[in-house]
Amino acid sequence: MIFKPFMREGFMPLPVAFISTRSREGINNIAPYSCIMPVLRPLDLICLASAEKRDTLANIRETREFVVNLAGKSFMEKVIPTARFSPPEQDEFALADLTPRPSETITSPGIEGAYAWMECTLSGFHKGEGYTLIMGQVTRLEVDDIYLTPDGRLDLEKARPLMMTGGKKGMHYCTAADLDKSDSFGAMFPDGKDPLAGVYE
Repeated sequence: MIFKPFMREGFMPLPVAFISTRSREGINNIAPYSCIMPVLRPLDLICLASAEKRDTLANIRETREFVVNLAGKSFMEKVIPTARFSPPEQDEFALADLTPRPSETITSPGIEGAYAWMECTLSGFHKGEGYTLIMGQVTRLEVDDIYLTPDGRLDLEKARPLMMTGGKKGMHYCTAADLDKSDSFGAMFPDGKDPLAGVYE
Protein backbone atom coordinates (compact mmCIF):
# COMPACT_ATOMS: atom_id res chain seq x y z
CA MET A 1 0.00 0.00 0.00
CA ILE A 2 1.27 3.46 -0.88
CA PHE A 3 0.85 6.30 1.60
CA LYS A 4 1.26 10.05 1.38
CA PRO A 5 4.89 11.01 2.08
CA PHE A 6 4.06 13.14 5.12
CA MET A 7 2.59 10.11 6.92
CA ARG A 8 6.07 8.91 7.97
CA GLU A 9 5.28 8.87 11.70
CA GLY A 10 2.58 6.28 11.13
CA PHE A 11 5.24 3.64 10.51
CA MET A 12 8.12 5.02 12.53
CA PRO A 13 7.35 4.87 16.27
CA LEU A 14 8.48 8.09 17.92
CA PRO A 15 9.28 8.97 21.53
CA VAL A 16 6.96 11.34 23.37
CA ALA A 17 9.27 13.65 25.31
CA PHE A 18 7.99 16.53 27.41
CA ILE A 19 9.97 19.76 26.98
CA SER A 20 9.82 22.07 29.97
CA THR A 21 10.88 25.70 29.82
CA ARG A 22 10.52 28.86 31.89
CA SER A 23 9.85 32.29 30.38
CA ARG A 24 11.75 35.43 31.34
CA GLU A 25 8.73 36.32 33.46
CA GLY A 26 9.09 33.06 35.39
CA ILE A 27 6.10 31.26 33.86
CA ASN A 28 6.62 27.50 33.44
CA ASN A 29 5.67 25.80 30.18
CA ILE A 30 5.45 22.15 29.12
CA ALA A 31 4.91 20.74 25.63
CA PRO A 32 5.11 17.19 24.25
CA TYR A 33 7.56 16.70 21.36
CA SER A 34 8.06 13.60 19.23
CA CYS A 35 10.41 14.98 16.57
CA ILE A 36 13.48 14.69 18.79
CA MET A 37 16.76 12.80 18.55
CA PRO A 38 20.35 12.69 19.85
CA VAL A 39 22.98 13.90 17.38
CA LEU A 40 25.58 11.20 16.78
CA ARG A 41 27.60 9.24 19.29
CA PRO A 42 29.47 10.50 21.38
CA LEU A 43 28.30 14.13 21.01
CA ASP A 44 26.33 15.73 23.84
CA LEU A 45 23.85 17.35 21.45
CA ILE A 46 20.12 16.78 21.04
CA CYS A 47 17.89 18.11 18.27
CA LEU A 48 14.18 18.79 18.25
CA ALA A 49 11.94 20.14 15.51
CA SER A 50 9.38 22.78 16.42
CA ALA A 51 6.54 24.55 14.67
CA GLU A 52 7.03 28.32 14.66
CA LYS A 53 4.15 29.39 16.90
CA ARG A 54 5.08 27.53 20.06
CA ASP A 55 5.62 28.98 23.52
CA THR A 56 8.39 26.43 23.97
CA LEU A 57 10.32 27.85 21.02
CA ALA A 58 9.72 31.43 22.20
CA ASN A 59 10.99 30.60 25.69
CA ILE A 60 14.10 28.85 24.34
CA ARG A 61 14.85 31.85 22.14
CA GLU A 62 14.59 34.10 25.20
CA THR A 63 16.33 32.03 27.86
CA ARG A 64 18.49 29.66 25.77
CA GLU A 65 17.68 26.63 27.91
CA PHE A 66 15.20 23.76 28.31
CA VAL A 67 14.73 20.34 29.88
CA VAL A 68 13.95 17.14 27.97
CA ASN A 69 11.82 14.98 30.27
CA LEU A 70 11.58 11.31 29.30
CA ALA A 71 8.45 9.70 30.69
CA GLY A 72 6.69 6.37 30.83
CA LYS A 73 3.18 5.31 29.92
CA SER A 74 1.75 6.94 33.05
CA PHE A 75 2.17 10.28 31.25
CA MET A 76 -0.26 9.33 28.46
CA GLU A 77 -2.97 11.45 30.01
CA LYS A 78 -0.61 14.45 30.20
CA VAL A 79 -0.04 14.71 26.43
CA ILE A 80 -3.22 16.57 25.46
CA PRO A 81 -3.33 18.96 28.46
CA THR A 82 0.23 20.07 27.68
CA ALA A 83 -0.24 20.08 23.89
CA ARG A 84 -3.49 22.06 23.92
CA PHE A 85 -3.23 25.82 23.38
CA SER A 86 -3.03 27.84 26.55
CA PRO A 87 -2.11 31.52 27.09
CA PRO A 88 1.61 32.23 27.65
CA GLU A 89 0.83 33.46 31.16
CA GLN A 90 -0.66 30.06 32.12
CA ASP A 91 1.59 27.81 34.21
CA GLU A 92 1.23 24.47 32.44
CA PHE A 93 2.53 22.50 35.40
CA ALA A 94 -0.58 23.61 37.30
CA LEU A 95 -2.77 23.08 34.24
CA ALA A 96 -1.59 19.47 33.78
CA ASP A 97 -1.32 18.74 37.52
CA LEU A 98 2.42 18.09 37.27
CA THR A 99 5.10 18.95 39.82
CA PRO A 100 8.21 20.99 38.93
CA ARG A 101 11.57 19.36 39.67
CA PRO A 102 14.45 21.78 40.35
CA SER A 103 17.28 21.59 37.82
CA GLU A 104 20.97 21.69 38.75
CA THR A 105 22.56 23.54 35.82
CA ILE A 106 19.74 25.72 34.44
CA THR A 107 16.72 27.60 35.79
CA SER A 108 14.02 25.77 33.80
CA PRO A 109 12.54 22.98 35.95
CA GLY A 110 12.14 19.35 35.04
CA ILE A 111 9.03 17.27 35.72
CA GLU A 112 8.67 14.98 38.72
CA GLY A 113 7.66 11.47 37.75
CA ALA A 114 9.70 11.29 34.55
CA TYR A 115 12.31 8.53 34.43
CA ALA A 116 15.09 10.72 32.99
CA TRP A 117 15.95 14.39 32.61
CA MET A 118 18.27 16.16 30.17
CA GLU A 119 19.08 19.72 31.17
CA CYS A 120 20.06 21.58 28.00
CA THR A 121 21.43 24.92 26.91
CA LEU A 122 20.85 26.23 23.42
CA SER A 123 23.56 25.35 20.92
CA GLY A 124 21.87 26.82 17.84
CA PHE A 125 18.86 27.04 15.53
CA HIS A 126 18.26 26.01 11.94
CA LYS A 127 15.30 27.82 10.35
CA GLY A 128 13.34 26.02 7.65
CA GLU A 129 10.10 26.78 5.88
CA GLY A 130 7.48 26.50 8.60
CA TYR A 131 9.73 24.89 11.20
CA THR A 132 12.81 25.46 13.35
CA LEU A 133 15.34 22.85 14.43
CA ILE A 134 16.53 23.48 17.96
CA MET A 135 19.97 22.16 18.82
CA GLY A 136 20.63 21.76 22.53
CA GLN A 137 23.76 20.84 24.45
CA VAL A 138 23.04 18.45 27.29
CA THR A 139 24.62 19.89 30.43
CA ARG A 140 23.27 17.26 32.82
CA LEU A 141 21.72 13.83 32.21
CA GLU A 142 20.09 12.08 35.15
CA VAL A 143 18.12 8.83 35.23
CA ASP A 144 16.07 7.63 38.19
CA ASP A 145 17.98 4.65 39.62
CA ILE A 146 14.88 2.47 39.88
CA TYR A 147 14.67 2.35 36.07
CA LEU A 148 18.23 1.11 35.57
CA THR A 149 19.47 -2.45 35.17
CA PRO A 150 22.44 -3.56 37.31
CA ASP A 151 24.82 -2.77 34.41
CA GLY A 152 23.44 0.74 33.95
CA ARG A 153 21.09 0.30 30.99
CA LEU A 154 17.50 1.51 30.86
CA ASP A 155 15.16 -1.21 32.11
CA LEU A 156 12.46 -1.04 29.44
CA GLU A 157 10.04 -3.22 31.38
CA LYS A 158 10.14 -0.83 34.32
CA ALA A 159 10.38 2.47 32.40
CA ARG A 160 7.81 1.64 29.67
CA PRO A 161 8.91 4.69 27.59
CA LEU A 162 5.95 6.59 26.17
CA MET A 163 5.96 6.46 22.36
CA MET A 164 3.46 7.08 19.58
CA THR A 165 2.60 6.44 15.97
CA GLY A 166 0.48 8.87 13.98
CA GLY A 167 -2.37 8.23 11.60
CA LYS A 168 -5.47 9.68 10.02
CA LYS A 169 -7.33 9.63 13.32
CA GLY A 170 -4.51 10.99 15.48
CA MET A 171 -1.91 9.58 17.85
CA HIS A 172 -1.72 5.95 18.92
CA TYR A 173 0.36 5.42 22.04
CA CYS A 174 2.80 2.55 22.39
CA THR A 175 6.04 1.63 24.13
CA ALA A 176 9.32 -0.20 23.49
CA ALA A 177 9.97 -3.89 24.16
CA ASP A 178 13.24 -5.57 25.17
CA LEU A 179 14.31 -8.27 22.66
CA ASP A 180 16.94 -9.63 25.04
CA LYS A 181 19.68 -9.35 22.40
CA SER A 182 22.68 -7.00 22.30
CA ASP A 183 25.62 -6.25 19.98
CA SER A 184 28.74 -4.28 20.80
CA PHE A 185 29.57 -1.12 18.86
CA GLY A 186 32.92 -2.74 18.13
CA ALA A 187 31.18 -5.46 16.11
CA MET A 188 30.81 -2.92 13.28
CA PHE A 189 34.58 -2.53 12.88
CA PRO A 190 37.06 -4.98 11.27
CA ASP A 191 39.22 -5.19 14.39
CA GLY A 192 36.21 -5.61 16.68
CA LYS A 193 37.19 -2.52 18.69
CA ASP A 194 34.96 0.48 19.30
CA PRO A 195 37.05 3.62 18.57
CA LEU A 196 34.85 5.59 20.97
CA ALA A 197 35.06 3.11 23.85
CA GLY A 198 37.19 5.50 25.91
CA VAL A 199 34.48 8.12 26.23
CA TYR A 200 32.36 5.78 28.37
CA GLU A 201 35.05 5.36 31.02
